[in-house]
Parts: sequence; structure tokens; C-alpha cells
Amino acid sequence: MPKKSAPAKKSTKRPAAQPAVAQKPPAKLTLPEAPPKPTGRRLKPAEYKSFRLSKRIRHPIRLPNAVRLSRQALRPLLTNKRLFGSIIVVYGLFSLVLVQGFGGTDVSGLKDQLNQILTGNLGQVGSSIIVFSSLVSTAGGNAGGTASVYQMMLSILVSLAIIWTLRQVAAGAKVRMRDAYYLGMYPLIPFAMVLITIGLQLLPLILGATVYNLVISNGIATYGAERLVWALLYGLLALLSLYMVSSSLFALYIVTLPEMTPLKALRSARALVRYRRWTVLRKVLFLPLLLLVLAAIIMLPIILLVTALAQWVFFLLTMAAVVVIHSYLYTLYRELLREQD
Repeated sequence: MPKKSAPAKKSTKRPAAQPAVAQKPPAKLTLPEAPPKPTGRRLKPAEYKSFRLSKRIRHPIRLPNAVRLSRQALRPLLTNKRLFGSIIVVYGLFSLVLVQGFGGTDVSGLKDQLNQILTGNLGQVGSSIIVFSSLVSTAGGNAGGTASVYQMMLSILVSLAIIWTLRQVAAGAKVRMRDAYYLGMYPLIPFAMVLITIGLQLLPLILGATVYNLVISNGIATYGAERLVWALLYGLLALLSLYMVSSSLFALYIVTLPEMTPLKALRSARALVRYRRWTVLRKVLFLPLLLLVLAAIIMLPIILLVTALAQWVFFLLTMAAVVVIHSYLYTLYRELLREQD
């Protein structure tokens, strides 16, 4: 018989410990980093307040110069000569009938009187300059009470017609002269209210001029230092009026937009000239100087050579100047508006 094998002895030794496997720590939830907290003071954005000393804030965009603006303003007038010419003709006819009449200043008689006082070639040139100065100073100022009212009404109506026509021409629309006087009259009341505001803003300039003339004419200020002080006061009041009017002029063009109120137009105009009010004022003051020089270049030879036609030529230049002024200011307004967009 085969022998039974002895049962295997159970091992009392403990199994060797296996090396521990390094376990990865559970992944942490990463949150987006918060912005660092400010450790110092923050610089406030530059602000500008009127009539307070503050550092000048330069506007990032520069306006075109006055010469370029003048060329841009003449472009729509020359392209649509018949349209704007007809508007001027209607305005001139009503002005002749209601305001000035067919008489006027005796330019020939005034020039003859000056020639008797001033002799020689230089005397003729001097007399022509004096006649031209008298024409400029009396332009629109020799009308009576009723005629002045008619002049103001005609100026408002023709201004609305020109502004409406300039806006339609800029949009590429076909316009007729009668449409300018029919369709351009709807913002009459808001336009007149903005004009009243501009008149109130001109009160410091008028007050300064009145006081200065009284002081000088009545001999209150006799010494040079006294006159200088009064002149400085007059200059400060004039600057105050020009400062306010430099923005309100563009409200005349903003208020002609649909559903626009005068207050909203004045606020929008102030926003247009923010940080560059004096720059805009220089470009606005360039226009009357340019018109005065051009009028002198045209009128002086006519006064010298053909004195009888001087008054009528000056009247036509005055009528044309209304269109040129509105075209220049409207072009400047569009430049300000384009840069704001």
C-alpha cells in the first residue's frame, strides 16, 4: 500500500509587505484668478469744467483747417448753382420790397464829397475805403422799425430754407426751390427759440460795448490806463458771449432735425464742441474776416471805377453771403458730427 503523504504544514510567516503605490491627491477645482486689488490710488479721468482753471485736454482728432473747410463749403454751392441762386433771388426780391426799397445810400454823392476833401490818387483810394466802410457799417442797420421786423422774419425763413436744402443735397436727394420754402419751414418755433437763446448769450457783449462807448464818448476815462481797464472789461464780456455762442450756433442746425427740442439741441451742441471750444471759435471767427477781405477786393475797384453800381453789387454780395455763411457752418457741424461718430 502506498504511504500517505504527510499534510503540508501551514506557514506561520507573514507574507512580505508589498511596496505601497503612491496615490495622487484628488484634483482640486481651479477657479479663475480674481483681478489684483488696487494697491495705490487710481487716476481720475480728465474732466473739464467751464470757467475754472484746469489742465488743457487735447481732443484726439483734429478738425480740418479753415481754408479746407471753406473749400468744402463752396463745393455744394457750386455744384447746385441754380438751386441756391434761385433761393437767393427770392430772398433778395422780398428784401428789396419789404426792407430796403429801391433807394438806399447815395454812394456817388458820398464819394464826390470825399474826393473834394482828399485829393490825388491816394485820396481816391482813401475815399473808396471810407465808402466801403460806410456800406459795411450800414448794411441792414438803416431799416426802420417795421422793416427791421420784416428783415428778421426773412432772415429766419431763408435760413431754414438754406439749412434744409444743404441737408438734402448732402444726402443726395433732388431738391426744388419751392420745396426748400415749403418743406423747410416746419421747425420754425424751435429755431426761433434757439435764436432767442443766442440773443441772450450776446447780452454781455452788447452791454460791454454800450458801457465802453459811454465811458469814452463822455470823457469819463481820459487817461490811457483808464481806457485800457475799460477795454479789458469790454474784452472779457465779449469773450464770455463768444464762448457761449460758439456752441449754440450749431444748435441752429441740430434743432432742424425731426423731433428735436431746443434744450436737447443746445445740450447736443455743447457736447460737439467739448474739449475744443476755442478751436471751433477760431474757425467760426475766420469766416467773417474772409468775407470782409473778399468783399473789399471786389468792391474797391467797383467804387473807384463804376461808383453807380457799387450799391447794387454790395447788395448782391450781402445776399450771397447768407448762403455762404450757412454752408460754412453746416460743413463745420458735419465735421464735428462725423468725428463724434
